[in-house]
Amino acid sequence: MQNLNPVQTSEREIFMDVLRGFAILGIFIANLGTGFSFYNEEAHLKGSFLVEGWDHKMTFLHHLFIEGKFYSIFSLLFGWGIALQIKRGMDKGVDAVPLIRRRLLFMLLLGFVHLLIWNGDIVFFYAMLGFILIPLRKFSNKTLLITGGILILSPILLYWLKMQWPILKYPSDLLVQAGMKADSVITHIDSDEGYMNMMKHGTWFDQLKMNMVGIFFRYQYLFFVSRIPKVIGMFLIGYVIGRSDFYKQIGQHRKLIYLVIVAGLLIGLPANYFLAKYMTWNMGDYFQLKTKGLYQTIAYALGVVPLALAYVGLFMLSFQSAAGKKILSVMAPVGKMAFSNYMMHSFIGNFVFLGAGLGYMGQVGPVYYTLFAILVFIFQIILSTVWLNYFHFGPIEWFWRSCTYGKWQPFLKRKTE
Repeated sequence: MQNLNPVQTSEREIFMDVLRGFAILGIFIANLGTGFSFYNEEAHLKGSFLVEGWDHKMTFLHHLFIEGKFYSIFSLLFGWGIALQIKRGMDKGVDAVPLIRRRLLFMLLLGFVHLLIWNGDIVFFYAMLGFILIPLRKFSNKTLLITGGILILSPILLYWLKMQWPILKYPSDLLVQAGMKADSVITHIDSDEGYMNMMKHGTWFDQLKMNMVGIFFRYQYLFFVSRIPKVIGMFLIGYVIGRSDFYKQIGQHRKLIYLVIVAGLLIGLPANYFLAKYMTWNMGDYFQLKTKGLYQTIAYALGVVPLALAYVGLFMLSFQSAAGKKILSVMAPVGKMAFSNYMMHSFIGNFVFLGAGLGYMGQVGPVYYTLFAILVFIFQIILSTVWLNYFHFGPIEWFWRSCTYGKWQPFLKRKTE
């Protein structure tokens, strides 16, 4: 029986790196709006980087085309990647599951470190749910697809149940209470005003304390919005794509891909239009478990995943042409170093917007922070391309891989490679 050695660079699915790079850009734009920039349209502030009217329109477009779609693609790729690791082990007569569990364990630890840098992290969350995916792999592709679809739609029922029986909010309420107690002990903050003041004027050590407490509020939010079934549902769909070698047989599945694209656009665009309307004008209704919040949940469930899958299908078909492959492959280096680039976003976002850094929080609207995200992404394309000319992996990927395999992996490329 062979040992399962690290995957070599030549074996990587370039398309997955392209798609991962694309997802990284969308996630950064979304995170700038929900986490780093602290943009608040209702504050009616004036400034060089706030564009009245256009910022409102850009917010609507973000909800329409970005909200939820890119973490959905990332979730799909996560399940897809797990499937490829298991298939590779089976091809070599090796059980890859113990190695995957070890990989998830170190992913969990790295994600926790990232939570202390920025508590909007998804790595820790994905690692936890990855342990749930492993036993589910034994089911048939049909069962996984049906289960994935049910899980993606399940937030509609879960939201309605919480409307009928508010006691079902208990897990998220419990985390809020724990966060408030931690606040009183660690940060001594007891109001929204105190929180904003700390973010504007606090030191980096203050930010660390805020992030420690923020973990409770982050996971309260994830429970409330039923993010767990959404992500696991996409894991399962991605796992089927990877296990079935769908991408290697695109010629046979071209009609299905066209169907996914057409259905994703016909269903996803109208649903996301309503989602954007609800999120732009009635977001408070959602958290108060009102009827319009249920409508928002329905729009999200029906719109986000279909449109995300349409994006994936369009990328698949575009990548089949020589011109499309050449253009899209520019993003592959960013995707190959996705973890490093994702963490870089946190350092950049903290430094630019928080008071301990440049202090631009609340002063940059959606128009300018979208342009900022694109510029950062271009910088990451250049940096990642140059970096990978000299190194096999990004720094975080190299450390993660070395921990997974229990020995330091080759890092610097030889001149002959």
